[in-house]
Amino acid sequence: MNVACWLSRAAASQGERPAIAVGESVLRTYRELAMRAAGLARGLREACGLDAGDRVAIAAKNHPSYVEALFGTWWAGLVAVPVNAKLHPSEVAWIVEHAGARVVLVSPDLESTLAGVELPGVERLVSFGAAEYERLAACDPAEPAPRGGEDVAWLFYTSGTTGRPKGAMLTHRNMTAMSLAHLVDVDPTAPGDALIHCAPMSHGSGVLCLPHVCQAGVSVIPESGGFDPVEAIGLVNRWGRASFFAAPTMVRRLVEAPDELDPSRLRSIVWGGAPMHVADTLRALERFGPRLAQVYGQGETPMTITALSRHDLADREHPHWRERLASAGTVRSVVEVRVVDERDEPLPTGEVGEVVVRGETVMAGYWRNPEASAEALWGGWLHTGDVGAFDQDGYLTLLDRSKDLIISGGSNIYPREVEEVLMTHSGVTEVSVIGRPDDEWGEVVVAYLAGTASVEELDTLCLQRIARFKRPKDYVFVPALPKSNYGKVLKTELREQDAQRQKASR
Repeated sequence: MNVACWLSRAAASQGERPAIAVGESVLRTYRELAMRAAGLARGLREACGLDAGDRVAIAAKNHPSYVEALFGTWWAGLVAVPVNAKLHPSEVAWIVEHAGARVVLVSPDLESTLAGVELPGVERLVSFGAAEYERLAACDPAEPAPRGGEDVAWLFYTSGTTGRPKGAMLTHRNMTAMSLAHLVDVDPTAPGDALIHCAPMSHGSGVLCLPHVCQAGVSVIPESGGFDPVEAIGLVNRWGRASFFAAPTMVRRLVEAPDELDPSRLRSIVWGGAPMHVADTLRALERFGPRLAQVYGQGETPMTITALSRHDLADREHPHWRERLASAGTVRSVVEVRVVDERDEPLPTGEVGEVVVRGETVMAGYWRNPEASAEALWGGWLHTGDVGAFDQDGYLTLLDRSKDLIISGGSNIYPREVEEVLMTHSGVTEVSVIGRPDDEWGEVVVAYLAGTASVEELDTLCLQRIARFKRPKDYVFVPALPKSNYGKVLKTELREQDAQRQKASR
């Protein structure tokens, strides 16, 4: 089934409901959004000469036209290739060329930047709101193109922290399963409910457009085009029944914001992209009440491996409540998840190994990369590269990426368990733990952190809570930790910075 049919159905049954809003004002109803998406579909197929399965890149910051660009692309039977708008132009060009996109849709602020970059194979660079874009959207509406579940809908390019990014091929079946699982497991949504796009629509926030369109919710684009905690709080208070996807750093900024958020107007804050430290989760629950949920997934199985539900986060009477706050929750309704050893054999409860997953949300493979596809999907399971363990109740605790494991003196140390302890100190605002090469120990534990705590206080805290060999051998205080555009701490960059610091100190 073509996921664009959800927009067609919403327009038929909920045509006068708001579909797109900018700030506090409605921009388009569902009937208007469907007409423009159907017109854009005809324009892409006929005026631009694209055929079923061709790729359309969307290199744009959050914009009112983003949703119609996604659904117009699918309506035409094409493949959407959303691109992180904060990438360097040369990185955007590489993704566009690798995807083989002939048309690139851009937000107005990026048009001049990309117009000066060579984009091999691109025939049209069309800016949202420009005359050419409006002509395409004004074409006679087309019928949704027939698509099978195995047809690719979204090419999701990974962050590329270990080399060139890879394009995960997400099919219409993948996106359908993800959407239905979100509505069942994480965030039940009703017509008129608001999704506020504070996070980039090229990733998690854009993915959540699908279940919201399926249920005729309204997508709200902040006037700033991004995340400002005061603006976000105002939009929650304006729209009510509001939800948004956030990285842990965004949740922390919301907790610290001075403006008052009416909790009765907030449906949910769904966080993902990285685990949130328990201390931060507790502060968020204190401020917003039982309206938070966590999703764990990857681009290769979009937002769908496990989830920590609002019920779990609110169930303070459960004897394992605090332990569950540190977990990634239980397995989602549409997948199977295992923790396996180096031979891919399932491990018993409590044993640490690699997290693997299979099910309806797992990608078809990587675009134009059969070797990487075979490696990632070995044995019919997606190998996530994440390390974790299940407890006796089926809750998965993630310890770290396998590449972030620290081996010191032959002992395995998972950075997250050290970070959780350090974050309990009131004088620590953020922390990331890495391994530093050491001639004697192989690696030693180093903590990079922001805050006002003293080294002596942190040492004492660690000795009270964790084994002595896990205690950081060095504490490096910085104004802020390096992060990706989506709020993930960049441990690769931290390790590079640490290597430079060590080199300069010799």
